[in-house]
Amino acid sequence: MAKVQKPLDYQTIYEIFTRFREAEAEPKGELHHTNAYTLVVAVALSAQATDAGVNKATAKLFEIADTPEKMLALGEEGVIEHIKTIGLFRNKAKNVIKLSQILVDEYGGEVPSSRAALQSLPGVGRKTANVVLNMWWGQPAQAVDTHIFRVGNRTRIAPGKDVDAVERQIEDNIPAEFQLHAHHWLILHGRYICVARKPKCGACLIRDLCTFEDKTPDPAPKRTLP
Repeated sequence: MAKVQKPLDYQTIYEIFTRFREAEAEPKGELHHTNAYTLVVAVALSAQATDAGVNKATAKLFEIADTPEKMLALGEEGVIEHIKTIGLFRNKAKNVIKLSQILVDEYGGEVPSSRAALQSLPGVGRKTANVVLNMWWGQPAQAVDTHIFRVGNRTRIAPGKDVDAVERQIEDNIPAEFQLHAHHWLILHGRYICVARKPKCGACLIRDLCTFEDKTPDPAPKRTLP
């Protein structure tokens, strides 16, 4: 494995996030939800699936089951009918029912607001817990997915050999005023600009600050006939 590089200096990171903020001051997650419970379910379902695919599957599901009690009443087979277009749907349906039962039995039907409690729920890992803490309770938790991992290492905003290391780098190196929205800016940048194959460097607002060596060239200007 290649040696992990050092993060960018403070001033460069500050300028990068200043540009992100100027472009979109209040970035939002793209998973549809109506409350903390539907957010937990949506994020748990999004593992190895696209947000668009999850949103399509949960549109009807959340209309009839937006609480743990309603989801339990629907049952595992009922959940499957709604989410069978999502990868690993059988295991995910099982986890949704299990976590719903735990929320009813141990938390009075409410979603807990601590990372440890969230991670104790079936199908909820650290990334899912951080998404919920950030999006619902406004905590500066950093949910590192493949997009953030890629952007963090390519740009040297938050280089690390694994997602935990990248999470620590974000917490350690990104100025406090940007921490609340940092993971959304990075996810959206990785999803739409700094994509895995052929990153859209010509459209990148931090291109001049990025240290990625394999930048894609700007598209050649179209020739017009005289």
